[in-house]
Amino acid sequence: MRLKNVLLAAMLAASSLATTPFAAYAKDQLVVDFIAEPSSLDPHVQWNTDSFNVYRNIFDNLLTRDDKGEISPQIATEWKYLNDTEIEFKIRGDVKFHDGTPLTAEDVVFSIKRITDPGFGSPQLGQFNQISDAVAKDTTTVVVTTKGPYPVLLAQLTKLSIVPKHVVEKVSKDEFNLKPVGSGPYKFEKWNRGVEVSLALNEDYWGEKGKFPKVAFRAVPDGSTRIANLQSGTTDLASNLNNDLAAQLEASGQGKVLPVRGERIAFFSLNVNKAPLNDKRIRLAIAHAIDKQGIVEGILGGFDAPIDELTAPVSFGYVEGIKAPEYSPEKAKALVAEVGEAAKQEITLFTTPTYDQRVVQALQQMLNDVGLNVSIQSTDMGNWMQQMQSGPETIPSTAFGRWSCGCQDADGTLYPLLHSSSKWASIKDERIDKALDEARVSIDPEKRLALYKTVHEIVAAENYIIPLYQASVIYGAAKDVEFTPLPNENLFLNRLGWSGK
Repeated sequence: MRLKNVLLAAMLAASSLATTPFAAYAKDQLVVDFIAEPSSLDPHVQWNTDSFNVYRNIFDNLLTRDDKGEISPQIATEWKYLNDTEIEFKIRGDVKFHDGTPLTAEDVVFSIKRITDPGFGSPQLGQFNQISDAVAKDTTTVVVTTKGPYPVLLAQLTKLSIVPKHVVEKVSKDEFNLKPVGSGPYKFEKWNRGVEVSLALNEDYWGEKGKFPKVAFRAVPDGSTRIANLQSGTTDLASNLNNDLAAQLEASGQGKVLPVRGERIAFFSLNVNKAPLNDKRIRLAIAHAIDKQGIVEGILGGFDAPIDELTAPVSFGYVEGIKAPEYSPEKAKALVAEVGEAAKQEITLFTTPTYDQRVVQALQQMLNDVGLNVSIQSTDMGNWMQQMQSGPETIPSTAFGRWSCGCQDADGTLYPLLHSSSKWASIKDERIDKALDEARVSIDPEKRLALYKTVHEIVAAENYIIPLYQASVIYGAAKDVEFTPLPNENLFLNRLGWSGK
């Protein structure tokens, strides 16, 4: 119980400290340890967590979410619908990029057209491909047009980073990735590959300024090392602790544990185009073989929650009462035996060290125990991302993954993972495509929820993907760090504080 009460205590502590005035600078440098370094600092090229949480502070987004999860102004100060498919945004007139150039409506339009250009190849395209046009009416007004009514637009635009047109047009993709220029609260300083990314405070930031002159994001793959760094005082904030490391940190008294159960879903991906997964019986056997409750309680310490659908309770589109196949190794063994010799084909379980390998190994053991032949193949996060969005013919047979869209809407998870037009999807089910397409253009919340219920029921019946659990992100922090983790996992440096003197 002690660990499970940490979140409430941390939230109460953070709220009580929010009124405390900060010193001129909290400390000279805040050090943040992640599992891996960013794959990219170009915000339109990648969106894994280790990339996003760095570049999110270099760039401003068109919209953002406040600490309560509500959609709030950022580069856009206000917006209004002109009709069902056109929305007008007013752009701040006091924003400058880090090179001193003013940010204008043209930069917003350029950013939208860049990320929605199929030729550009952004992995975020599925999040924005309902946008058909963007036009600058003047230097502070942008009109965005969608292909039809698109209820998720504002939620998706909380992730749209604004890049400087005048810089991006002059340099290559690689050059901009290596030296990004944004308008956010922190400026890019240097990237020591494999070690750390250094940011410096943007003293001229238009909004709430950061409390730390320098911030270093370090790549520290080993969790025990991240804990040791916290305990020694060389790290101030560390992400992705598991329950054992959280218990170790709490017991040491040399830091605090800050967990949040958010919108991220852990899942077991199946490429239904590859044998033996093209046999519905094998997919059902896999669903029966996986003990979700055992994983959550026995491995993850109860921080996470078993789930039967690909949407978390904190997101729109979660439907009460969806029932996936129950845990039953006996039923799984019977199905494998029924399939016979074909069930013995080797199945590759694709993973990356970024993910909890205790869970991956447990999945392998559970599946092998019912008669399947599963072997683990591991690679770095960048290669994992590349292969998992390579199309149905080449996506690995199976994979453990965790997905968060940052939008707290089912569209941001279901569409990229299940719609046949997505690079991430290995299935083509016209029923799912139809429901997802209709949900994208309906402005009636009840109708959308009914459509997502249909999708959840089909996935539960066909076992195209096995939802595992609603993931909890566990942070470790120095005692003086003031930080309330958010369900969408955004790390806003200018919302962090320091209570030490």
